[in-house]
Amino acid sequence: MLEINKKMAVKVIHATASPFSDFSSAWPFCSFVMSTKYLLSPCPQIGLNITQICLAKECNEDDVKELLKLNDDPKVHGIYLHLPRGSITSRVLNTLKPEKDIEGISDLNMGRLIRGDLSKGFVPPLASAVLDLLENHDAPLEGKTVLLVGGEGPLQLAVQCLIERSGMVTLKSHWSSKTLQAQVCSRWLKGQEYRPWHLRSLKLQPLTPVPSDLEISRAQIPKPVDQLAEEIGLLPEELEAYGRSKAKVRLSVLERLQSQPNGKYILVAGITPTPLGEGKSTVTVGLVQALSAHLKLNSFACLRQPSQGPTFGVKGGAAGGGYAQVIPMEEFNLHLTGDIHAITAANNLVAAAIDARMLHEATQSDKALFNRLVPSVNGVRKFSPIQISRLQRLGIRKTDPASLTPEEINAFVRLDLDPSKITWQRVVDTNDRFLRKITVGQASSEKGQIRETGFDIAVASEIMAILALADSLEDMKNRLARMVVGTSCSGQPITAEDLGVSGALAVLMKDAIKPTLMQTLEGTPVFVHAGPFANIAHGNSSVLADKLALKLVGQDGFVVTEAGFGADIGMEKFFNIKCRASGLRPSVVVLVATVRALKMHGGGPNVSAGAPLPREYTDENLSLVAGGCCSNLKKQIQIAHLFGVPVVVAVNVFKTDTQAEIDLVCQIAKDCGASDALPCNHWAQGGRGSSELAQAVKEAASKPSDFQFLYNTEMPIVEKIRTIAQRVYGADDIELSPEAKSKTDYYHQQGYGSLPICMAKTHLSLSHMPDKKGAPTGFVLPIRDVRASIGAGFIYPLVGTMSTMPGLPTRPCFYDIDLDPVTEEITGLF
Repeated sequence: MLEINKKMAVKVIHATASPFSDFSSAWPFCSFVMSTKYLLSPCPQIGLNITQICLAKECNEDDVKELLKLNDDPKVHGIYLHLPRGSITSRVLNTLKPEKDIEGISDLNMGRLIRGDLSKGFVPPLASAVLDLLENHDAPLEGKTVLLVGGEGPLQLAVQCLIERSGMVTLKSHWSSKTLQAQVCSRWLKGQEYRPWHLRSLKLQPLTPVPSDLEISRAQIPKPVDQLAEEIGLLPEELEAYGRSKAKVRLSVLERLQSQPNGKYILVAGITPTPLGEGKSTVTVGLVQALSAHLKLNSFACLRQPSQGPTFGVKGGAAGGGYAQVIPMEEFNLHLTGDIHAITAANNLVAAAIDARMLHEATQSDKALFNRLVPSVNGVRKFSPIQISRLQRLGIRKTDPASLTPEEINAFVRLDLDPSKITWQRVVDTNDRFLRKITVGQASSEKGQIRETGFDIAVASEIMAILALADSLEDMKNRLARMVVGTSCSGQPITAEDLGVSGALAVLMKDAIKPTLMQTLEGTPVFVHAGPFANIAHGNSSVLADKLALKLVGQDGFVVTEAGFGADIGMEKFFNIKCRASGLRPSVVVLVATVRALKMHGGGPNVSAGAPLPREYTDENLSLVAGGCCSNLKKQIQIAHLFGVPVVVAVNVFKTDTQAEIDLVCQIAKDCGASDALPCNHWAQGGRGSSELAQAVKEAASKPSDFQFLYNTEMPIVEKIRTIAQRVYGADDIELSPEAKSKTDYYHQQGYGSLPICMAKTHLSLSHMPDKKGAPTGFVLPIRDVRASIGAGFIYPLVGTMSTMPGLPTRPCFYDIDLDPVTEEITGLF
């Protein structure tokens, strides 16, 4: 109970002492008294003197009434009862004088409030505070409806009276803790349910002639990414924005929508391309623009993140082109959300750990190594969890460092890496041919630990392949731990976990595992995630992006993803590697063909990047088109049918194509077994130019497919390679070099024989010979070497000479790329 003396600020009068103000004998403050104490602490600053009187915990109603003799004390101007609810009875309240009832809860004061007589007594302060808060809003209160939630009592009645007097309408909700809990749970569960899309498409106004990709991208203002996320059913807490136009999406979406059926899964592949590329990314973007913006079907594009190597080298960006692009295209092509930089950092941390460990093992005794690897901290020496894992792999079931024998210490501290059998290289996301072979360790501080090594381009790192194939953070962490970086002198594989670095790699990659949300020119959603090369890796965007998209589009929606290079490379690996890892099954293959590439396969002259196209490619030539259709296009359709998936051929139209050439391609494609074949004009018209393709894909996806893998992973490695060579490439047989044969035997011995195969071969021919176009036959496929990406989960045979570090041409793309220092606008990207 509090006694409050009210005086002007100029003169402070203290309350008269009473027997009850002897705080030394009072019951210790209860929590509610403490809270009141803090609440009233500013009182002296505004001219209020207070006395706090504490009652014994076992006090009764009569004890409280005895205190109310303060009613007659002229020096006491107000009394505030801060008592448990059960102690504030009608007898207590009605004993309190209304003019001293500062809470305004006595029967008389409540009656005055209801009647509207506020000239006497007090209005409940909490009720007044509620009204003040409502009146602080800019909008007028009159006519508004207010819901009062809570139990009956003087406070609710006072709030209701004040609100209604202000011209508002009140509604009351009677609840108990159980009903409130039920309401909260119900609302939370409803919030976790699948949310129907409310996608607002962006309008396109295509121009003729078609401007540059960068000009088109800049002319369209993308929706804020949080708006796009809301339109496709993502919750605010599932988004991590990177600026205004892109955001990471958290993997918790998969848990929230785990019971939601998947949508249709569409793969965009292509015929064997020219060095210029045939526009699979453009077709992918055009198709989802058509599906969502024109057919009004939920659809998601899942694309690979482009490497800066091609962006500044020959090919340029990978955001699509013309009026079928991902925007902003500058952000898409440059850095994005830093995933490739994270891969570079993680990869090079492994390389640094390898060389450092070799140096320390070469220059220290077992005891010195052990003392440094397992240091004593504050007199306590213990293994880290990753070191315990290494002990267990060595068969040492001990956790006390002091209990290891000298032999066990030797096995623990010595990785004994063979310098000539280190397979791990450093990476950089630039085409730099002079880093293909380098020498490290030449400084005197490295004490003679010199060895030859090299750099790969960042997207060729095994960590990139792991990012693309992992289906959870835990799965990625386990895959990173399993990566084999080399072989010991005794022939044992050495892993990233043996180096003690795998946990740190997971930390570096923890944000990279989340797909990045962007949008097309027509405002439809796109996931950009991972970007392994297709000729030296499996060439597909991430499993996680596909899984997230398949849940978000809903059962009747479409997810369109792309496989790198021709169907013989990217599509084959998509089916045999990615689909095994994900458990997902495709509904349709969209096979992209161009008149230009078909003419090349039909016997046309060579096509070179940077050189003008020969006349055969700009003038009508039905003979060359027919030759390419009956060789390469026919073979690629057959490859898709090996997996039991229907094919729709998309003819990516160029302005030099004639109607007769386009019609011929469509007719031959259907004769070769395609479900349908249609011309696509998305480059010039946006989604509207691919509406017929979208309709054909929808119809093909409605029919059941009979998907099957090409081979059983339990087959011997050599037989799996032979199956791909003969059934996909059209080879008569394979020929393994002695080194390749030795490696396959070693991998079987180490237990890696059941992994799928990721062929590393040229993308410019179905064979291993880039100049052999069409559908070559009668050749033997040479297997120069066989390597393993154990963390990623595949064996990769090297067919011929494959470079994992591209070089720059005489005139790279960067000659045309520039920045306006005033406007900060980029020019020259395409």
